[in-house]
Amino acid sequence: MVLRLLMSTLGSSPRTTRNLSQEEAFKAFTSILQGAESDILVATFLTTLRWKGVTVEELSGFALAARQMADMPCKGVENLLCVSAPLDGHDMVPPLDSVACLIAAGAGQKVLLLTDQCIGPRRGLTAAHVLGQLGASMTWDPREAEHWIERAGCAVLSVAGVLPALVPLRKVRGEMLVRSPLATIEKLLAPSHAAVLLGAQSGPVLGAAIEVVKGLGHPRGIVIQGEGGGVIPRLRRRTKGIELSEGFLCRLTVEPQDFGLYADSEPELPMYGPPEEGKGAADNEALVHAAGQIAAAVLAGERIPARNAAILGAALMLKANRSAMTLADGISQATEALDSGAASAALQRLRDCSA
Repeated sequence: MVLRLLMSTLGSSPRTTRNLSQEEAFKAFTSILQGAESDILVATFLTTLRWKGVTVEELSGFALAARQMADMPCKGVENLLCVSAPLDGHDMVPPLDSVACLIAAGAGQKVLLLTDQCIGPRRGLTAAHVLGQLGASMTWDPREAEHWIERAGCAVLSVAGVLPALVPLRKVRGEMLVRSPLATIEKLLAPSHAAVLLGAQSGPVLGAAIEVVKGLGHPRGIVIQGEGGGVIPRLRRRTKGIELSEGFLCRLTVEPQDFGLYADSEPELPMYGPPEEGKGAADNEALVHAAGQIAAAVLAGERIPARNAAILGAALMLKANRSAMTLADGISQATEALDSGAASAALQRLRDCSA
């Protein structure tokens, strides 16, 4: 009933619509997560917000509602970085966030990567698929993730394990065929004391995203418009972002050629025909295997574009939590962790944890 009342006041056109207050957004998403609203009404509500444009207050209210119902991980882990990439994954580029996390862990950073697998509408490849190919796995238990971080330096945790109430919404999310505020809220399930690295889609969303991160109490963080809306910067052109550090915001630009990491091509997955209706790259065993092979090649030291991209991603992770004061310093630390075998050692520790 909460959504029905709000929908009657939101307006029916861009000229008559109004924005929700943070309190209204909090009540709306709480009602959705409690299962008190029909799928049709939820989809209508999310679609209305999409064409209206979601405000910082609305996103903050949604995120606070989600966090209130979530089993938040790693509340007692200090010096933690939480990384969030698109849950519906990638279908053109390999998900290198898992490799970048291993590199950052090899450099001494505690990393929690929030992800999932086979999520619509894209049903693309995620870190969970890559880890499976590398002989490790993600966990669905926030307490186990904390244990893994203490033992291995990193963990990959299912967002569904953090907030099971999101699972019934996956059908709505997939059938909408377009991204909605759900895709952003899922990235914000991190403890407020942790630094964060979030991937954002292209367009004028960086400012709103980092303001939400700041409003939720995170001391440090970076929102980056990486390849496919992920956290891995592009290699052939600059990648834009905004950094939060102790309450201050500043623009961040990643120029690969400034660090000798430019490549003539971006990391790519093999080309296959379009998937069947309702399926995606995650349903293609050959693509899943190829993504794992690319990740393994990076960890083995092969000089391929994916290596450069993973190093840049790891450098951003180190800078987001000020383990590196500059991006150049982060790149030096990441390169050393990769070339010394420290990243591969982090993978082995994660394998041992998930065995």
